[in-house]
Amino acid sequence: MHAGILTSLNTRTSILAAANPAYAALLSRFDLLWIIQDKNDREIDLKLARHIASVHQNGCQPDVEHNQNSVDMKTLRRYIATCKKKQPLVPEALLDYVVTAYVELRKQARVSKDMTYTSARMLLSILRLSTALARLRCDDLVSKDDIDESLRLMESSRLILKDHDNVSTRQINPIDQVFGIVRDMVPLSGTKIVRYGEAKERCIAKGLKPDLFDNALERYEEMGLWCVNQQRTTITII
Repeated sequence: MHAGILTSLNTRTSILAAANPAYAALLSRFDLLWIIQDKNDREIDLKLARHIASVHQNGCQPDVEHNQNSVDMKTLRRYIATCKKKQPLVPEALLDYVVTAYVELRKQARVSKDMTYTSARMLLSILRLSTALARLRCDDLVSKDDIDESLRLMESSRLILKDHDNVSTRQINPIDQVFGIVRDMVPLSGTKIVRYGEAKERCIAKGLKPDLFDNALERYEEMGLWCVNQQRTTITII
């Protein structure tokens, strides 16, 4: 509204912005948070500058080179429209798995030193992201892989909010991270045995992929640091 005139202007960009007040948790309303950084990259800077100059000179978007993996806009729109028609459901058999994953995240948040906040909204975020992943496959049911991927995305989003200047954090090898997670799960007393399934779920919740977990198990088993039974149900620390 300006000078008594109320109108709506045509815009090509929508901006959603929010500020997180002190001692509050407005950011918990968002499922994923990503920091957008303007990093110096000569190749990207040249492409962007040439694109802007071409649009300014010709008044239209320049032709884009398509490769064999490109999808035309008509096909993409049809695919998105098909995905929107799907309303995937979470099978009852996976509800306990989702709840357990959320409880574990809450437990980790209590001992974590970062400033991220874990609330009941995170449980809804897991369900929304898992449903969205199933919708991308045009599936009617959410799978366990969808839930694991949603947990990985949320953990990656949380980690990116940490201080990027912390050199020690950046230099942690993912395989070494698996070892640290499994080692921390060893009981303080009794046998040094960790359940394989629980360790894998813990690593996935930390943003590590299942293949990486299996590779780490094999590497440290070859080093003689632990032993995995043939049924792959337990990990015994040596």
